[in-house]
Amino acid sequence: MKYVLVTGGVVSGLGKGVTASSVGVVLKACGLRVTSIKIDPYLNTDAGTMSPFEHGEVFVLDDGGEVDLDLGNYERFLDVRLTRDNNITTGKIYQSVLEKERKGDYLGKTVQVVPHITDAIKNWIESVSAIPVDGKVGPADVCVIELGGTVGDIESMPFIEALRQLYFSTGPDNFCLIHVSLVPVLGVVGEQKTKPTQHSVRELRALGLTPHFLACRSDQPLLENTKQKLSQFCHVSAANILNIHDVPNIWHVPLLLRNQNAHEKILKQLALLRVAIPPNLQEWTNRAETFDNLTNSVKIAMVGKYVGLTDSYLSVVKALLHACVSCSLKPSIEWIAASDLEDESAKLTPEAHTKAWETLRSAACVLIPGGFGDRGVKGMILAAKYARENKVPYLGICLGMQISVIEISRSILGWQGANSTEFDEHTSNPVVIFMPEGSRTHMGSTMRLGSRRTLLQSADCITAKLYHNPEYVDERHRHRYEVNPEVVEHLEKTGLRFVGKDESGQRMEILELPSHPFYVGVQFHPEYKSRPGKPSALFLGLILAATGQLEAYVKTHQNGSI
Repeated sequence: MKYVLVTGGVVSGLGKGVTASSVGVVLKACGLRVTSIKIDPYLNTDAGTMSPFEHGEVFVLDDGGEVDLDLGNYERFLDVRLTRDNNITTGKIYQSVLEKERKGDYLGKTVQVVPHITDAIKNWIESVSAIPVDGKVGPADVCVIELGGTVGDIESMPFIEALRQLYFSTGPDNFCLIHVSLVPVLGVVGEQKTKPTQHSVRELRALGLTPHFLACRSDQPLLENTKQKLSQFCHVSAANILNIHDVPNIWHVPLLLRNQNAHEKILKQLALLRVAIPPNLQEWTNRAETFDNLTNSVKIAMVGKYVGLTDSYLSVVKALLHACVSCSLKPSIEWIAASDLEDESAKLTPEAHTKAWETLRSAACVLIPGGFGDRGVKGMILAAKYARENKVPYLGICLGMQISVIEISRSILGWQGANSTEFDEHTSNPVVIFMPEGSRTHMGSTMRLGSRRTLLQSADCITAKLYHNPEYVDERHRHRYEVNPEVVEHLEKTGLRFVGKDESGQRMEILELPSHPFYVGVQFHPEYKSRPGKPSALFLGLILAATGQLEAYVKTHQNGSI
């Protein structure tokens, strides 16, 4: 196995994930099979219990793994299906070592960070990198490893030591280290400063790792004298100093690397030049240039709880981007804090309330994404009611679907107390209830998680037409509450249709309102499987409906002429 390690220095948030993904794209374009591992040095076992404000969105994999959002980048860029073991955390490593210690597997030895923790890390990397993730048989050629955090963080020390040992044991031809660092320009001086990168590389070398490449993040392309200075003080060849400057969209990053011949240099470091082919990135080039040249946009109202941090809805944003680009449009996402739509907001923050409603009314479509807790629920209900009554295309995901059920129960059935037991345990009309197999005491991995099959109840529903499959859809789930099966019959008398159910027929997975241009709610999360060039069917349907193209699209595909 050949390893490419991507580390980061100076500050977090430089784009290590996009850099690692882009390196993978370029190597894949050279004909190699690529897999990825993300190392998160935090003590959580996984990302499942972390607030979106704390760490961005939780990305869900086919096997139900709740992982870091960077694994979503890997899946979208490389078009692979990763497993929960492709995300290593300090919590997972220590848990596995302590379980072995309790069973007596260490034969009475004193269990220490070195060698026991570091050995566990190395063994995990070596075993997981051998698991195929591209649907083919046998291990990949290259494993791209991203080490989260910044070099020098106290919690990442055991991982740095383990990776140093891995480098030593695999040999120089099987290991390539790319260090992502910041080259800032100070406003007063206007000069590209190399000192932060120098210090970062010195820290890395003190820990036993010398980078083969520097991936320098900057606003503008690096000047030649900046490269020479970095080369001199960081002991990295000037030819191996890659510049990832700001670009119009992240699809340009693999092209930036290709244009600097990064692939040839990485392949040379890994002794893979003879087996690789020249990179074919025509599809990426077309996509990046197409997006740059788009002029028309579509206004999408995103009514959510975590709008203060857009990374909280990263996969939803990417799915909207994929759908819009396939319709030759740019997404214009209007973020609306759900609580700003509520009546209480009109009294407390009248300006925010007025602006939120103006934004909602000016949007071409409405999307309510997933979320937990009761904050902003009243505002979401008002948004869903507005979209339903005014025939505005609407997509409700997970919580968004449950909001639709609550709204229709109150507005049409007249059940004023209708609610989810998540928001009101003693509601007189529990239309959304706690899953029977869920845990009320443990938060991590106790939800309905991962890829599950939804059986379609009608080949004539809009969902079946968008997925081009009259029988079923396979999508990823992440929820604890679901529609109460006892109220389904009452709800369907209003004209609502539950067109997708699980294999037991008791779980409501997809709802539609046939009398509406596009009103769809889904219990699963279709955004997780969206890819550039392969947009999620339901997101595509939302954008098509918002731009008046849905009917023509459905007719065209029904006739078989795509």
